[in-house]
Amino acid sequence: MDFKKTNAPISTVTRNLNDLSQETGNIYESVVIIGKRANQIAAAMKDEISKKLQEFSTSNDNLEEVFENDEQIQISRYYERLPKPSLIATQEFVEGKVYFRNPAKQTNDSLY
Repeated sequence: MDFKKTNAPISTVTRNLNDLSQETGNIYESVVIIGKRANQIAAAMKDEISKKLQEFSTSNDNLEEVFENDEQIQISRYYERLPKPSLIATQEFVEGKVYFRNPAKQTNDSLY
């Protein structure tokens, strides 16, 4: 996932509830969809940063030999400046980039 190319705002933005509930017809269902997508994004971000920082890990567990690595600090700061997963998920939902379905609302003709 490429978090660099998102046009999500970095800070909190007030949203119109009618716009968020327009696609699902229910604001609570929209919030659940956004929340689940935010969890997916957060997990992907965590995996990505863990892989990048794993290069800098050492096998020594000695606290006296801890040193600062400039590249490691730059990577951490970069991820801290990215929009939060909830903001990215909300922007994706508003733009219609999130696929969702509600099995409870779907009719299943194969049962009859």
